[in-house]
Amino acid sequence: MERATAPVPLHPLRYVAIGGRGPEDVVADDRGRVLTGVEDGRILRLDGLADPGTARVEVLAETGGRPLGLELLPDGDLVVCDAERGLLRVGLGGRAAGSVDVLADSVSGESLRGCSNVVALSDGSLYFTVFSRRHPLRHWMADLVEHTGTGRLLRLPPGGGGPEVLLEGLQFANGLAPSADESCLVVAETGARRLTRYRLTGPRAGTAEPLADGLPGMPDNIWRAGGSGPLWVALAAPPVPPLDLLHRTPPVVRRAAGRAAAHASFRPTGYAGVLAVDDDGTTVHHLTRRRSGFRMVTSVCLTGGHLVLGSLRERGIAVCEAPTAK
Repeated sequence: MERATAPVPLHPLRYVAIGGRGPEDVVADDRGRVLTGVEDGRILRLDGLADPGTARVEVLAETGGRPLGLELLPDGDLVVCDAERGLLRVGLGGRAAGSVDVLADSVSGESLRGCSNVVALSDGSLYFTVFSRRHPLRHWMADLVEHTGTGRLLRLPPGGGGPEVLLEGLQFANGLAPSADESCLVVAETGARRLTRYRLTGPRAGTAEPLADGLPGMPDNIWRAGGSGPLWVALAAPPVPPLDLLHRTPPVVRRAAGRAAAHASFRPTGYAGVLAVDDDGTTVHHLTRRRSGFRMVTSVCLTGGHLVLGSLRERGIAVCEAPTAK
């Protein structure tokens, strides 16, 4: 990956409280409204973000679990990765408004837990990630410490049928986005600090290779600004050198450290970061803030000429200044 010469400051403009904790993923619809899910299971839609005092928060549905990644469908409905219930479809209009249907809750007889992010391609296929087969969301830090490599990429075909596993052995598989021509998918491996490209078409279909390695932070969700825009990657934390060293130790050492991490309290650093890369893995933008009051950025989208940030920890979203185009 070609690196930018230096990161530039991430300039916050406003904070918008949403009446819930943990807007882990944020996506923008064609009217500039932002959708997100919070830890009590509600799916929210935010409008009027230009003024925090008059911003409107609307409850669209309740999943009964813990919603993470979101994807808007062409018909206006929403696909939700729920860490507890699997892959869901939420109705957003007409008689089906507020309905929640399970699209997949198992794969090859194994309960589908830990769904993280999802994208819909033009042929109707849904591709989604599972961050871990070993640890639940509440023990996400244990999985990063243990470095389990049990993350997956799966596909749910259009027209019915169960999900199929495309790729295994991923280090905390997280954000997901297609290339501009849908010839491949880009998966964020949080535990490896890299973006991995999985090829869908061509002579190398079904193979994977690093697209961008040694990222300047731990990548989380990915969002694409239109078919030709860059891939915006949320950086949930800066590099942690002791963790990199731990990942080189024998599995028995990592398992012991993971057990300890499962019961440890976690306090995110005052770091906020986002990255934008093109389909070749070249850095287009790198924005950071080292003493940020908004911490653990797990998602980013671009709407209304501004960057909107989500977080697994915060009780609102942040609106930041978008960088000028390069």
